[in-house]
Formats: sequence, C-alpha cells, structure tokens
Amino acid sequence: MKAIYGLYPDPDSAQRALDALTGAGAALGVKPADITIISGEPYEEYAFGRGLNPRDHKSLMPWMAALGGVIGGSTGFALVSLTQSAYPLPTAGMAIAPLWTNGIITYEMTMLGAIVTTVVTLLITARLPDPRKKLYDPAVADGKILVGVANPVDAKRGAIEKALREASADSIVRTQP
Repeated sequence: MKAIYGLYPDPDSAQRALDALTGAGAALGVKPADITIISGEPYEEYAFGRGLNPRDHKSLMPWMAALGGVIGGSTGFALVSLTQSAYPLPTAGMAIAPLWTNGIITYEMTMLGAIVTTVVTLLITARLPDPRKKLYDPAVADGKILVGVANPVDAKRGAIEKALREASADSIVRTQP
C-alpha cells in the first residue's frame, strides 16, 4: 500500500494537518476515508479524536447483543425442554420440564449468546483482524501522532507532503507497495 504520513509531536499540529488535508481534500485528491490518524492516547477534545466519519459513533452492538441474548435464551430453553420431554424421568409428581430449574440453563445460554454476539460484533465493526496492511509507525508508541493518506494520487503526492510538512511534522514518511 502506498502512503504518505507525517509524525506530529502534539495534538495541535496533528489537528492542523488534518484541517489542511480535509480543507484542500478535493484539490489534493484526498477523501476522508483515505485519511488515517493514529495516536497512542485519546484526544477527544480534538476533531481527529472523535473520528472523521459521522457513522463512527453509531453502533449496532447493543441491538446485536440483545438479539444474541434472545437467540441464546430461546435455544437454551428449547434444548432443555426438548431433552427433558424426550427422556422423561417422572419424580414424585413434579413436572417433567420444571420452569424454575430450566430457568438457570436458559439464563446461562442467554448470557452466552449475548457475550459471543458482542465479541463477534466488536471484531467485525473494529475490523479486527484486518487482512489489509494498515499504516503504522513505531514512533506512535513513543507519543507521536500519525496523520497520513493511504493510496494518494501520484500527481498530488508532492502537494500532500507539503501540506503535512506545513503543519509542523517532525518527519514525513513515504511508503511504497
């Protein structure tokens, strides 16, 4: 993957770089989806800390967890009830499939369904594991903030590099596939 990115020492300069890229996006041939920002710590008071895509804040995770819980609970109750009906063991006038004891298995399967669905939803929405190579630089672990453009237009690479450099980047890195 071709990319150009700058490493910034503080969030103010990283925000200036993001503003330069988004402000001149059409002139630079940069779409918001192509911009990558990586930081070792959250900067929620800055625009880059809240995400570039407005859809980043909407999540289906609570609804998917509820659906997983309903499916898990229904499956658990059906499994226990059908098993008890298939192999009846009459005991002292008690019901073959008592609801109170089946409730424990139903509860556990509800939680299992909700937890597994939540983990799977997290992995899918966070794009983990991502088979595509992402931008990363070891300097991010040392406190730098990476702001870059993935797959820039070849004719605009110089202009993108200039915009990143003018925002006080410590260093500019060009990667080739």
